[in-house]
Amino acid sequence: MSDLEYPADLRYTADHEWVRTNGDGAVRVGITAYAQDALGDVVYVSLPSVGDALTAGDSCGEVESTKSVSDLYAPLDGEVTAVNEALDATPELVNSDPYGEGWMYELKLADPAAVDALQDRDTYTASLG
Repeated sequence: MSDLEYPADLRYTADHEWVRTNGDGAVRVGITAYAQDALGDVVYVSLPSVGDALTAGDSCGEVESTKSVSDLYAPLDGEVTAVNEALDATPELVNSDPYGEGWMYELKLADPAAVDALQDRDTYTASLG
């Protein structure tokens, strides 16, 4: 395993996205250190729009790097309530601070308890093998 970080207070998806609960039925979503490392230098991020209704597993945006383009997938069902507009001008925040300033969007969840079904850190890091 590399020196990439995976905070214990987050939940993770098999698509290498993280979910942080805000305590009010909303979550913040981004991509993991593993994902940004695999992508390389991020040059463009396409995010869903505020008001979009997302269904878990659906493609809802893209992350473009110098190496490839990868889809973003909705981790849970919900409505987009905020997007990180800073990524328009500085997409490299995804590389430098994937769990902080490089967050992608926020979702008001259809079912806040659904977060519990996502992977915890140990399960996620074990899947990276």
